[in-house]
Amino acid sequence: MGPTTYLLLPGAGGAGWLWHLVVDELRQRGEDAVAIDFEVGPGYGLAEYADAVVAAAGDRSDVTLVAQSMGGFTAALAAGRLPVSRIVFLNGMIPGPGETPGEWGESMGHAEAVRANDLADGRDTDPAFDLETYFTFELTAEQTDELLALEGEDAAEVFDTAAEFDGWPDVPLQAIAGRDDRFLPLEFQRKVARERLGVELVEVDGGHLAALSHPEQVADALVGGARAARRSETIGG
Repeated sequence: MGPTTYLLLPGAGGAGWLWHLVVDELRQRGEDAVAIDFEVGPGYGLAEYADAVVAAAGDRSDVTLVAQSMGGFTAALAAGRLPVSRIVFLNGMIPGPGETPGEWGESMGHAEAVRANDLADGRDTDPAFDLETYFTFELTAEQTDELLALEGEDAAEVFDTAAEFDGWPDVPLQAIAGRDDRFLPLEFQRKVARERLGVELVEVDGGHLAALSHPEQVADALVGGARAARRSETIGG
């Protein structure tokens, strides 16, 4: 495996700014990294998000896709159109072929996992996934304001659009999870990573928005995963 470009995909809301601190950390480590913004709203869906990823890749010959949360669905569509050498999910919704984002939660038992995690942590809440409880609790006030200013609202049809792909490319796959993620609890993510990818989680501190709260650890996990993949390739090849 030669030099790669990290293409960093946002989740719902489409704000690539989520990744800006990780981009800085990766570049400090000598890596090429690009955070992608998705145009969201009426007329934009998974296909358009995937188009944005392909456009951002340009003529690069080696890319690592890194998908935050619902960005996993976009990664599924974009991976077959790019020279991908690795795919990484950060607190990822990892789809199966033909699955929609709207179906994903029920098929994986998401609501039940969140409820159990809330009760274990002493939050007797109705899982309505309010912003502060499940997402921004780990951010500074400034980070929260900036993120809210930049995020949009995905069109409703996005959640009914199937991820039409045959399966993941034959490349290394990695799943990274925040230990304190309340939206996709750690043990839930562990189950998803095993069932959908056949891999074990790499844990970092932070919650669902660990890219903002713990960018150094996220960057370390990305670079460490690349080194592990190279070692495996060397041993196996």
